[in-house]
Amino acid sequence: MRNIKCVIAYDGADFMGWQIQDGVRTVQETMECSLEKILGHATRVIASGRTDAGVHALAQVINFPTESSVPPEGLVRGLNSVLPGDVVVSSAVDVQPEFNARFMAKAKTYVYVMNISTLRNPFLERYALQVKRPLDCKAMQDAAICLVGEHDFTSFQASGSSVKTTSRLITTSEIMQKGNKVFFCMKGSGFLRHMVRNIVGTLLLVGSGKIVPHDFQQILALKDRSLAGPTAPPQGLYLMGVEY
Repeated sequence: MRNIKCVIAYDGADFMGWQIQDGVRTVQETMECSLEKILGHATRVIASGRTDAGVHALAQVINFPTESSVPPEGLVRGLNSVLPGDVVVSSAVDVQPEFNARFMAKAKTYVYVMNISTLRNPFLERYALQVKRPLDCKAMQDAAICLVGEHDFTSFQASGSSVKTTSRLITTSEIMQKGNKVFFCMKGSGFLRHMVRNIVGTLLLVGSGKIVPHDFQQILALKDRSLAGPTAPPQGLYLMGVEY
């Protein structure tokens, strides 16, 4: 039995997230249906993480078992010939049987994109948050830097979530502005549900002057979701890469 690792990218706008759900279009179901066409048998795909509805990925990592003899390069060509236009496979490789895209991931990088032009850009509606006002990016960066290190992120966890631990190690947390675009980049050992989007929603309060960086630090320290800002919309969020 072979174990295949693939890197895929997808436009999440028309998907109800990664995980299979009855009656809706998901990335996992799309991948598994396409794989069955190429492999000649059904297989279950494991992903590095489950992206939510509307969230995009530039380098999602998956793995799946198969007894097919189709070589990796043939899998890439074959899958891309049957996948819809909003999903693409960039690479495939045989890996050790024990490789698991989810449980062996050591770090993930996410980027959240905001458009701060006062004019709405119709071409970015599905791919960035339309803020339509200036933001104080220096204040946002002063707040974001406090997330670096190992912290309890209860304040930025989706309400009702159940996990063994809410502590995560963050190695990158930075705000960058380029023209009318503001980018929030975050790299860490793992992420709680809606964690990046909840952080962005709170950073936007800093950027708009409603709270100051010290308030943001206090929100993190107090471990209370009700103190943080709203959950930012999904269309600005991208899974940029996974490290093993």
